[in-house]
Amino acid sequence: MNHPTAPSRRILSGDEAVALAAFHAQLTLGTGYPGTPSTEILESLHTLGGRAQWSPNEKVALEVGIGVAFGGGRALVTMKHVGLNVAADPLFTVAYTGVRGALVIVSADDPGMASSQNEQDNRRYAVAAGLPMLEPADSQDAYNFTLLAIEISERWSIPVLLRMTTRVCHSKTIVETPGHALPPAPSAGYVRDVPARVMIPAYARPAHHKLRAKLAEMAQWNEKEGPLAMVPGDEALGVITSGVSFQYVREALPQASVLKLGMTYPLPLELMRTFAASHTRTLVIEEGDPYLADAARAAGIRVQTNAEAFRFGELNVARVRRLEAGDTSPEPKPVPGKPPELCHGCPHRTVFTALRDLGCIVSGDIGCYSLGVLPPFLAMDTLVCMGASIGVGLGLRHTLPAEEARRVVSVIGDSTFVHSGITGLVEMVYNPPPTGHLLLILDNGTTAMTGLQEHPGTGRTLDHASTGKFIFENVIRAMGIPDVHVVDPTRDPAAFTELVKSSLDSGQLSVIIARRNCLLAAGAIKQYEKCPEGSTHEQ
Repeated sequence: MNHPTAPSRRILSGDEAVALAAFHAQLTLGTGYPGTPSTEILESLHTLGGRAQWSPNEKVALEVGIGVAFGGGRALVTMKHVGLNVAADPLFTVAYTGVRGALVIVSADDPGMASSQNEQDNRRYAVAAGLPMLEPADSQDAYNFTLLAIEISERWSIPVLLRMTTRVCHSKTIVETPGHALPPAPSAGYVRDVPARVMIPAYARPAHHKLRAKLAEMAQWNEKEGPLAMVPGDEALGVITSGVSFQYVREALPQASVLKLGMTYPLPLELMRTFAASHTRTLVIEEGDPYLADAARAAGIRVQTNAEAFRFGELNVARVRRLEAGDTSPEPKPVPGKPPELCHGCPHRTVFTALRDLGCIVSGDIGCYSLGVLPPFLAMDTLVCMGASIGVGLGLRHTLPAEEARRVVSVIGDSTFVHSGITGLVEMVYNPPPTGHLLLILDNGTTAMTGLQEHPGTGRTLDHASTGKFIFENVIRAMGIPDVHVVDPTRDPAAFTELVKSSLDSGQLSVIIARRNCLLAAGAIKQYEKCPEGSTHEQ
């Protein structure tokens, strides 16, 4: 790899800054699942010349990263906030096992739900799992904290959570790089350590004690050497903050003294106590949950926290001014924008037209096809999380009267089916409803919602090189469902509608794969298929 030998100064998004830091640290592997606002990290890493790959889902991505770190390598695992829910099982246990190399887990949270089904605050995961957490406030922090996360992970043999938010991920600021990389990672190689790596109860109990001892040591380090900044100001007003909220505070309240926290778990509670005591009034200003405020008050530190109204959505300069003034009057409603819609000519339009006209009860899923809920289709009745369409649809089938049950259809995309739909299909085979069930897989040949990324069903890797291909219909038939149809719904919409109707009327288990490439990706897919040996884009 080519690393810079002289300092540089450039403008980068937070995602690009994380990728650059990982590249400079001679990362062994970056892995993840695409999800806004985290997607560009691995794409940028690949463009820089680093090794990056998409996994079927976040759980698998984290498990691969764990293996890299067990083997002495440096791993970066990226996902959006709801993706960490999928990866939570290995997350909690790898805190116990620790790592031999470095493991950095990026959780890109989405306050305000710009592209998500909830706005959960993943800072809670750090506390629940017992993992150190860093929160960058801009692209420079994103670069610095990625390097620091690797250092912390290797020093304490522990995974580190790098918690980003949409505004930090996508905003561009100046990043200065020092011109030198971290010391190289230890040589890769397997070192057998059964008590540390095999979490049966006899080994997990002492591992939990070791974890808490590490966290106590890191808390002391954070008090003395942690990544924080103190901005002097008026003694009458102090503000404790972290992440992008720091930027809003500096603009909205230039007179305030500010304690900006970089490592927000374990917290430097004594520094926070001293800071609060030195000001007449101390505010905690943070997006989302009152995470910092709850921790401060639980430790007996006198602080004021956000009013409940400011818990929702992103903060901004105007909201911080209102917050400081205690103004809880109704906020102006944002100017309504143009509602999103399925692209004109999108093959999903044919599918949702058929489902609407047939009066189906549609159990939906996460993807661009979620827009089938909007006019003119109004053809989606439930949407919970990735992969839930199958299980929810089966539950409805088991519950509703027979005439209603026969109208239930589960709709899922191709990338989402690979992500977490396969186990739902196993449930469909194992516990079939009396009325049967119909699953529609909308295969448009790409992960369209997050920017046209590859997935195992496309037969191409992150860099669009040819690889093993997951053939949906082969797997579905092998699972015991003989009634499998692969059709282009746009060729004969009337015939497609009739196929859906006959499948519903059959009372059997049926799968229809509606296969036609996304219009936005079709040209690129043709080009990739002409160049199967590697990527066609410039690096």
